Amino acid sequence: MTGPSKTVAVIGAGIVGVSTAIWLQRDGHSVTLIDKGAPGDAASHGNGGVLASCSVVPVTGPGLIWKAPRMLLDPSQPLFMKWGYVPKLIPWLWKYMRHANANDTRRISRAIAGVTSDSLSDHLALAEGTGAEKWIHPSDYLYIYNDRKHFEGDAFGWGLRRESGFTWEELEGQAFRDYDGVFGPELGFAAKLSDHGRISDPGLYVKDLARHFEAQGGKVIRAEFEDVARENGKVTGVRAGGTLLPCDSVVIASGVWSKPMAEKLGVSVPLEAERGYHLELVEPSIMPRAPVMIASGKFVATPMDGRLRLAGIVEFGGIDAPPSRAPFALLKKNIRAAIPGITWKDEVEWMGHRPAPADSIPVIGEVPGVAGAYLGFGHHHIGLTGGPRTGRLLAQMISGRQPNVDMSVYAPSRYTT
Repeated sequence: MTGPSKTVAVIGAGIVGVSTAIWLQRDGHSVTLIDKGAPGDAASHGNGGVLASCSVVPVTGPGLIWKAPRMLLDPSQPLFMKWGYVPKLIPWLWKYMRHANANDTRRISRAIAGVTSDSLSDHLALAEGTGAEKWIHPSDYLYIYNDRKHFEGDAFGWGLRRESGFTWEELEGQAFRDYDGVFGPELGFAAKLSDHGRISDPGLYVKDLARHFEAQGGKVIRAEFEDVARENGKVTGVRAGGTLLPCDSVVIASGVWSKPMAEKLGVSVPLEAERGYHLELVEPSIMPRAPVMIASGKFVATPMDGRLRLAGIVEFGGIDAPPSRAPFALLKKNIRAAIPGITWKDEVEWMGHRPAPADSIPVIGEVPGVAGAYLGFGHHHIGLTGGPRTGRLLAQMISGRQPNVDMSVYAPSRYTT
């Protein structure tokens, strides 16, 4: 830390907020973590559990504008829509689809890599000495295809991974079976990336991190955020739960709920709630060796403690509508096709909200014109993967250090009103 110790309020107790709080605490600041819910709930509980450093390919790839309508009309595809929500979605969707071209996709990919590129090491550094290390498991990560031709159909995305420095081993036919023989005969090709990892219980992992933060003198407050108090263009406090908490700096890291909070500071992010689903198979009869992405169904299967978590469905419909049944049915259909003969003793269903900015790039940095106000949200599908790096970058900025990452691509200034 290059400057004096500060009093900092972090709004949001998911992986980004908890990571920020811990790194700030380690820099010697007095930190309070504020959330209306318990740490590790919401998307930080429900994610796929993969430390997917290689997930640098945004959804808005070239040709999406033509593929998406067909996907919506095909019940076997992992894209769903609450049709009554479409009028509200259109302004965001228009901006989102404008990035579905090769040049923007490359630019977005480089930005994503800046917060995901070494996720396993980032998590190990964050969790060191916290008691949360037990949830982190180094592993391979496999993208599984029907065959080589199917894999080559994703050449653009694999080119982006190569540009970000990723390498992989191609396993075909018997070589793939020798690595892991649980998958059905229709799946005959895999791209295996090493130096990745998985979290065997994401929700408990974040809760353990938060408990350590609290044990080290940090404060955790269950309260609803109301506003940021300011004087002469500087943060002086945070109002939450009817109480004013004095502070020098504030970080808004509340995922999809960050949008209205940021608007109070003059930053209007075109952000939509992407409804994500997961289905956990309790005590499955077959467990994959490593986390996998099944390309045909675009879903992830991650081994966890005593269960297999399936995730990857996308649905648009806002934050208020109840879960749909079709996504859970599709996940069951897809896992039975991928691993024939799999059975399980019980199921656990979850639906939550991923914060999806229209340009697919997280918003990270200080708010223009409000000294001491920082934003850290909008991670779309990479919240768990990029959370620790994001928290460290924010702590460096608040502590007066220059991050070794070009922060201009994440700057809130691109959305100031």
